Amino acid sequence: MTSPQSKNLISRRTFLRLAKHALVVAGAGGFASVYAWNIEPNNLVVENVPVRLSRLPKTLNGLTVGFLSDLHIFAPVSPEHIARAVQMLMQRNPDLVVLGGDYVTGSADAASSCADVLAQLRAPLGVYALLGNHDYWVGNTQHIVAQFTRVGIRVLRNESVKLGNETERFYLVGLDDVWEEHVDLSVLANIPADACTIVAVHEPDFATELAKLGIDLQISGHSHGGQVRLPFIGAPQLPYLGTKYPIGLQRVGEFTQIYTSRGVGMIYPAVRFNCPPEVTVLKLQSSI
Repeated sequence: MTSPQSKNLISRRTFLRLAKHALVVAGAGGFASVYAWNIEPNNLVVENVPVRLSRLPKTLNGLTVGFLSDLHIFAPVSPEHIARAVQMLMQRNPDLVVLGGDYVTGSADAASSCADVLAQLRAPLGVYALLGNHDYWVGNTQHIVAQFTRVGIRVLRNESVKLGNETERFYLVGLDDVWEEHVDLSVLANIPADACTIVAVHEPDFATELAKLGIDLQISGHSHGGQVRLPFIGAPQLPYLGTKYPIGLQRVGEFTQIYTSRGVGMIYPAVRFNCPPEVTVLKLQSSI
């Protein structure tokens, strides 16, 4: 007569089923890790974003703005990765190109290599840049500005540029870095109250202040979209001044809109998951 099996023992069939499930979970986790470290960070995506602006002159309807932000060259982003982003943007023939800050990480010396890659950027209305917090943290913003100027990119530091012809009220404003307290809003006083105004500033959460002033559109980077976005949760971690408007097109108040790019590069940990790097093409549409 055989003795009854203990209730604490499981059958061989059950053991094999549980082992199979464990291997699937482990395999999925392993694949996700490889994907986040080695695949998605290199998977540049072009985001074509229509933006309707009520004050955009009708003659400028359909104007395209190319936007690249958070390049972070060499930390851990290669020049070749940035070159691909530049090429992808140039294939879209933007009318205007704006660079959103954080070109380097750790050392300003990398600015020369970054500028050499960005020298391929061209646009009828010009190529403009602003500085981000990392550009200040490396301690030599003058070198970064000089390298960009060398290749024909104008760095806006609390400056405005009138775009279009004499009758078209359309302005680009580049604000200096908010985190490092270099921003100066007095530049907006020189812009006609009824003009369509795009403000480029590195940190997206500054939109709450610009919305009070009735600007049309803010474009920003800084957040990287969180680099990792989990289903039903979103980004587990976001940077200071990048928590309110961390990704995509949103409205701030009743009039102002903001677009926040996920960025071209990364900072450590060098992973991206459900948040691929992006090349942004904003297509402006007039409602006049």
